[in-house]
Amino acid sequence: MPLRLVPRLAPSRLALYGAPLLAVAATVVFGYVLFLAIGRDPLTALHAYFIAPVNSRFGLSEWLLTALPLTLIGLGLAVGFRANVWNIGAEGQLLLGAIGGGAVALALWREGVPGTFLLVCIAGALAGMAWAAIPAFLRTRFNANEILTSLMLIYVADQLLGYLVHGALRNPQGFGFPESRLFSAEAIMPNLLSGTRLHVGWLLVPLAVLAMWFLMSRTVTGFRLQVSGEAAGAAAYAGFSQKRMVWLSFLLTGGLAGVVGAMEVAGPVGQLLPEISPGYGFAAIIVAFLGRLSPVGVLLAAHLLALILIGGENVQMLGVPVAVAQLFQGVLLVALLASDVLVRYRVVRLGRLGRGSA
Repeated sequence: MPLRLVPRLAPSRLALYGAPLLAVAATVVFGYVLFLAIGRDPLTALHAYFIAPVNSRFGLSEWLLTALPLTLIGLGLAVGFRANVWNIGAEGQLLLGAIGGGAVALALWREGVPGTFLLVCIAGALAGMAWAAIPAFLRTRFNANEILTSLMLIYVADQLLGYLVHGALRNPQGFGFPESRLFSAEAIMPNLLSGTRLHVGWLLVPLAVLAMWFLMSRTVTGFRLQVSGEAAGAAAYAGFSQKRMVWLSFLLTGGLAGVVGAMEVAGPVGQLLPEISPGYGFAAIIVAFLGRLSPVGVLLAAHLLALILIGGENVQMLGVPVAVAQLFQGVLLVALLASDVLVRYRVVRLGRLGRGSA
């Protein structure tokens, strides 16, 4: 008999916040079956995925370093998604932040200015905001779909980065390789833990989480963002400017993504390369939804996804393809969306619905 999804009048809060845990559990079960199917010991593979990457000081630092960009970008996206503003182009804004920050680092290459890394981060934030302003302008001025415009701009940013490292910003002593000079010591993010790659940029994580929590729960602007996303008609009736919400969402996400891009090239990378990000801007979309669009939830989800990304590299020692990590991300998102559907809707048969018994 045909089935239909009927909205629940009052979704259970326990189910609402338990759905991410259910999604994680379903992903682990899927991984168990997957490893079994490809002839690997599931327990050994899952240990390599979730335990082995963080059982040392260096492993913990790499975990935190990977969670840094996911957290910052995820926070920005969560604010926009709450306002029903769909910025899918954070990856491109990250690349522009890398270009802007890298250009400043290279411009001051011989100057030896103390604290150059701060200027690099500021330039990255401004470049990311400028790139995010393009889809914001197209949405507010021409009502263009921000999903398409922000997504397409990723490929423009990628081509721009490639053009620069092959041309104007290429290292003249690099034997023709598409890369910039190594940044000066003043432009590199100072280490937070000696003997690791974890840098002081990680200190932005707790500050950003606290700032986003304060914005969304303790300010009028946060209230307007949430009302605009949940009830656009009520927001318009109350006089809340939808255009202002679009601009705020895009600029906030663009700034955070730009800072991430600048810290990537001034931190773990140390120069401009054709490939800067392994897809942090896309993975942060999963982080935002897995974290229920809340600051603390995004923080936890970012560290979970960072563990999956690192585990995907670690499990290669068992002969498992690195693409398994991407498969895990996809399964995690699908499981989350499926659990969300069951939290917010009931599955009923059309016959029962017609008799008024649903």
